[in-house]
Amino acid sequence: MKKIIMFAVLALLAPMTYAEGNAAKGKDLAGTCLACHGEVGNSPAPSFPNLAGQHASYLLKQLIEIQNGKREVLTMTGILDNLSESDLSDLAAYYAGQPRNQGAAKEGLVELGEAIYRAGIPRKDIAACTACHSPTGNGNGPAVFPALAGQWPEYIVAQLKNFQTGVRHNDGDSKMMRTTAMDMNEKEMTAVASYLYGLK
Repeated sequence: MKKIIMFAVLALLAPMTYAEGNAAKGKDLAGTCLACHGEVGNSPAPSFPNLAGQHASYLLKQLIEIQNGKREVLTMTGILDNLSESDLSDLAAYYAGQPRNQGAAKEGLVELGEAIYRAGIPRKDIAACTACHSPTGNGNGPAVFPALAGQWPEYIVAQLKNFQTGVRHNDGDSKMMRTTAMDMNEKEMTAVASYLYGLK
């Protein structure tokens, strides 16, 4: 319960501001992104995240941190090197304005996935995901918490594992995602990821 309250407070205190980008310019820059992220940001393969409909603030934060090495993504190596922060902001604005992918949860995972997403895992002191990512999975743009609804489940599981092992550590001083993922097992990760894939 303490973690749920803490994350809710952080969501209110964490707003960050980024320059608003130009979506039309972003569309022109997105040509190099097509192979992995699809024509409008809905990836053709689950190893690459869907970007369409994601908050521009979150996308920009990730792009900046991938570019400066704070977040290591091997498949992005060198791709952003020659782009300015204004370019990254334009890309983020473009993808934020595209229609988000919609999937369907696996029927056998819905009950567990919904329970974790909406109530956390009390016996492990794991907070509900809704505290930061909203009841509908739409995240919180001003607080730079990502929308997760419709995201590939394989990608979400991979990111949870990366937070769990510390491979990914760009969740701030609060370590909220590393703390959340720390005690989750693969079944729990898979169930909540499947549930998110089907959220609208």
